[in-house]
Amino acid sequence: MTIDLSAPELVLFPLAASPVAVSGTRTSRDKKLTKSVGEHWACTVLAGLGWAASLTRDGVARTDVLAVHMESGAMVSAQVKAASYSSNPSWYFGEKGLLPAMSPQEWYLLVVLPENPFGTPRTFVVPRDHAAAGAWIAYRDWLTDPTAELGARTTKPSAARTYSWVFEDYEDQWERMTMPADEAPILLPAYMRDLAASERVGLPPGHPWRHHLPEW
Repeated sequence: MTIDLSAPELVLFPLAASPVAVSGTRTSRDKKLTKSVGEHWACTVLAGLGWAASLTRDGVARTDVLAVHMESGAMVSAQVKAASYSSNPSWYFGEKGLLPAMSPQEWYLLVVLPENPFGTPRTFVVPRDHAAAGAWIAYRDWLTDPTAELGARTTKPSAARTYSWVFEDYEDQWERMTMPADEAPILLPAYMRDLAASERVGLPPGHPWRHHLPEW
């Protein structure tokens, strides 16, 4: 889905709240400010698409944004992860980030801030279970790569990064948030399904796909 940023009902705000030169030359952003920009961007787009969205207070586990769709009545909770501009952006999920969804309304909004503070962020709209599976599969495939030097890869899940190419087909899939997350099409790379079914990679503990691996 392509968001029409010229639409009058979608009110944007400048992304210069962090220490970035007005000329567009990017400097280092504070991590908390990066996260704040990502969260406010998510609420802005959701509001433009007919959602009543609000930020939760700091410290609420697994949820940064709560939203109700005014037309359908759908309700969602979303965890926002924001990354500064990069040609190959990535996010830390951590071990808690790999836990499965507790309800069919849980989503991840993975935001990549633009190089120019007045540009448009990229957003990958991913059901929580899809995100947990994709992050785990990418990590385990890298960690247990049989062609890698023995003992050279020891990174724990809590320190592993997941790159945007894993979720490439989820970019701007905002319209899917009106459906239950567990009914959304799985858009992970096709080869990952074979890895999910393998003993070498598999799926994170407690993941619902461990009982029945869906097609994608």
